Amino acid sequence: MTPNEWFDGIDRILFVHAHPDDETIATGGTLAALAEVGRDPAVLTLTRGEQGEVTEGPFKHLEGSSALAQHRQNELRTALTSLGVETHAWLGRDRVYEDSGMVWGADGFAVASPDSPETALTRAPAVDVVNDLLHAAVELGAGAIVSYDERGGYGHPDHVLAHRASRAVATALELPFWEIVETDVRRGDAPGAVVIHDVEPWMERKMMALRMYGTQLTVTGEREITHVGGQVQQFGSTEVFRRTKHPELPSQSRT
Repeated sequence: MTPNEWFDGIDRILFVHAHPDDETIATGGTLAALAEVGRDPAVLTLTRGEQGEVTEGPFKHLEGSSALAQHRQNELRTALTSLGVETHAWLGRDRVYEDSGMVWGADGFAVASPDSPETALTRAPAVDVVNDLLHAAVELGAGAIVSYDERGGYGHPDHVLAHRASRAVATALELPFWEIVETDVRRGDAPGAVVIHDVEPWMERKMMALRMYGTQLTVTGEREITHVGGQVQQFGSTEVFRRTKHPELPSQSRT
């Protein structure tokens, strides 16, 4: 399936991501494809990646400084332009949610940083995060919501919270909710629950957008990036999503 066949009849799909660069790494091909045919996808970014490391080179001095957030905002803006995405918003009506940070756990998945700032996304009351995300979804006219799976991909606490809040909002608004999943994930899903997007025609745009994130990664091959921590990631020509059922609400007891 091509992304343009996805959600036929729904004008705007809202992609909820935790930090700048997540939207391009995980869903860049799909975003570019939808934008190209005028589907006007929307991206909602929850934090500015303030706690992240910075790659060696001309931007290294920004690491740990207040200027890093503004620089990463600019990186996101230019990356979205490369993808053709015009509609973007930051989470929060009267507050700024900051990156919670992470450390690697013994199992190879990320866990919460022990020294996350008081303003971190995961330190905010969950009801505030959900309410702000609900407001954004309504303001942006979301007809469906896409975000991470329940483990947040590799476990980052901001990704996990993005999943929970996005799913709660999709349930409240009765919108389809789709998780971003790996290509090799198969769990006996119902027919049609998993869609595999062929994004080959938009891979050049995706790689162009990744080049905009000079503080966070390095494009080291035609389809390869090296993250600031040294992890190498290669991209195929597909992006995969799973439709998730809304949780059933408990029925009221009658006497």
